[in-house]
Amino acid sequence: MQSRPLTPAGAARRRLLAAAAAAALGAAGAATASAGTAPFPSRTITLWVPWPAGGATDLTLRLLAELAGAHLGQRIIVENRSGAGGTLAMPVLQMSEPDGYTIAQLPQPVLRVPHTQRVLWDPIRDVTPIIQISGVTFGVLVRNSSPWRALEDLFAFARARPGELAIATNGVGTTPHMVLEELFTARGLRYIHVPYRGTSEQLLAIESGQVMAGVNSTGFAPAVDSGRLRLLASFAGKRSPRWPEVPTLTELGFPIVATSPYGLGGPRGLPPAVVARLHDAFRRAMFEPAFGAELAKYDQDLAYLGPADYGRWLREEYERERIASVRLGLARPGA
Repeated sequence: MQSRPLTPAGAARRRLLAAAAAAALGAAGAATASAGTAPFPSRTITLWVPWPAGGATDLTLRLLAELAGAHLGQRIIVENRSGAGGTLAMPVLQMSEPDGYTIAQLPQPVLRVPHTQRVLWDPIRDVTPIIQISGVTFGVLVRNSSPWRALEDLFAFARARPGELAIATNGVGTTPHMVLEELFTARGLRYIHVPYRGTSEQLLAIESGQVMAGVNSTGFAPAVDSGRLRLLASFAGKRSPRWPEVPTLTELGFPIVATSPYGLGGPRGLPPAVVARLHDAFRRAMFEPAFGAELAKYDQDLAYLGPADYGRWLREEYERERIASVRLGLARPGA
């Protein structure tokens, strides 16, 4: 069948229809391209904190997340996954997409536990460092009504009544646990280790007499300042201006300085542009006066490191933890 030639009006109509179709296709393509390259972040970010809600680390990181979220223009929500000595955020990072919407706090135990226990994750292989924020030190605590006023009192009790001294920490494989092992094992003394999930419940256990003593991070500061707990010794390198009467372990003759710096990391393979965006927002947030004041409540200072320096520190500390686990006889076979 032979087609009829178009009239001038028909030709004009066809040109208009073709132009409209091309414009629609162009708009759809532009929208798709825009969706594929949406600037980060374009939705809510989740920050995993491997400690219970309400503790010092949880509270300070919630404030930091709020401040950083304002710089990013997106909300950062905090999710808690406590237990296993502060390592339960690692499986979350390992299984998450490297898109920047899942990040986590990295406490010291994540660098230690792979040397003492078999785990499926690796803190170097499976993490993209973002920023180091602060750090904590630790102290030995008893309730205020306790007759013990010096660290030597605990050793004397353990000597006189072997196996009866119950001491709480915030988990197996944590820095307080490792230091206790070194202090007591070197003297041939035994104690009962009572692990807790976090600072709040451990301090309550000490105060109520459920345990005789405890070792925890400087999240104990409000309880000591209020007189509910007594600080016998600090693991810091020097005495705290806040408690100038409290000696350090090194002053008591034990060559131990134990600190626990922490920062934030994302999954393996996080794009550099996303790392930079997160780093810049959290760096701005951590230097805001409100965050500094929050850290000061717990006798903490800022300890900033950028992604490259923080990554280097993580690798070096991971090796130091391996050497320490071997020296203390805690290394798992094959580690």
